[in-house]
Amino acid sequence: MIDRTEGLERAIESTIRSGQTIMVGGFGRGGVPFSILEYLSDRPDTIRDLTLVKNDANEPGLGIGALLRNGQVRKLIATHIGLNPEFIDQMNRGEVECELVPQGIFAERIRAGGAGIPAFLTDIGIGTVVAEGKQRVELDGREVLLERALRGDVAIICADKVDRAGNSWWRGSNRNMCVAMGTACDRVIVEAKKIVEIGELEPESVHLPCVYVDYVVQAQPRRHQQEASS
Repeated sequence: MIDRTEGLERAIESTIRSGQTIMVGGFGRGGVPFSILEYLSDRPDTIRDLTLVKNDANEPGLGIGALLRNGQVRKLIATHIGLNPEFIDQMNRGEVECELVPQGIFAERIRAGGAGIPAFLTDIGIGTVVAEGKQRVELDGREVLLERALRGDVAIICADKVDRAGNSWWRGSNRNMCVAMGTACDRVIVEAKKIVEIGELEPESVHLPCVYVDYVVQAQPRRHQQEASS
């Protein structure tokens, strides 16, 4: 198998560009690639105009909250933004676009993108603001909505244990959207809390196979929480 371990800087510099759609794993703080996001937020003049796809907006200054604070994000597609009042203020001032999606639809749109399915039909959102602007279809006497798949240029996700080839394993709910995002993007960088040798992960324990992964980078020590919240 190919050894896909790489330095953080080289993996990011060869993959991520301004204007791309980036899928970011994690919900709250679990599964969030904090080292990659901190690297990007340190370069607000070179990485900008991003469309981010992430379950939530993180907290102010933390995770993608740092990119939002820097003005590096053009649009956020998410299910929950309530933990980040700073972003809500930005959104209300029209400084950044936000597309809110019901969480099940969010997950299925990404899964469809990874499976090569362009769209799917659902009755979720009928009669609500979720249906506004979406194509309606008559199916077996019922009105349903057409939901388009989501794909991205790059997925950045954080796994608990990754072998050098890129086979990835998550502990508990850290997995959340990470596996689906890993299948739905052209390039994938996995930030590993622990890197192990090829063969150390049992095949039946692998959640995301290495064929989806381009780079494995080692997670760095987190910045102090006080700095992130300031």
